[in-house]
Amino acid sequence: MRLFIAVYPPAEAADDLAHLVSRLHVSTPDVNTRLARRDTWHVTLAFLGEVPDERAGDAATAVTETARDVAAPELRIAGGGRFGRGRFTILWAGVRGDLDPLATRIRRELKRSHVAYDRKPFRPHLTIARPGDRLDRGPVDEDRATLAGYQGPAWTVDTIELVRSHLGPKPTYERIHSARLS
Repeated sequence: MRLFIAVYPPAEAADDLAHLVSRLHVSTPDVNTRLARRDTWHVTLAFLGEVPDERAGDAATAVTETARDVAAPELRIAGGGRFGRGRFTILWAGVRGDLDPLATRIRRELKRSHVAYDRKPFRPHLTIARPGDRLDRGPVDEDRATLAGYQGPAWTVDTIELVRSHLGPKPTYERIHSARLS
């Protein structure tokens, strides 16, 4: 199964961001910008990729162990930008607050449990859209500038989630294990 570990923004923060996103060029209905659905917005702490079914319990244990002794950080969705260029363009919203201790600890617990994960540097963000080259660079740059000035409401992370992703034309995410931060 394909897994990742994440935190999700609460409804108030997601609603505020959704209001901004509805005004962006990537929300134009006549262009398929592969706009991420609001219910899929999350901040990935660790991407595990394909994990054998029998190892999912080890990943869940790592989530539980992490939640036991990491302080709950205060975050806000703020800023944003673009990854990639051309057909690989991704538009994202930034996250401000100190998620590094949480990301570091979950990765340490995964390593201790011998659960493989992607070791790319941690860069907290929420993917907004994957416009690729279906939208001219000018409108994407305007959206990026709009996101750069955005600052949503603050919230305290209270839960981390082990999530299974189901790929396809309309990807879905299934939360299979949760742990409340102490």
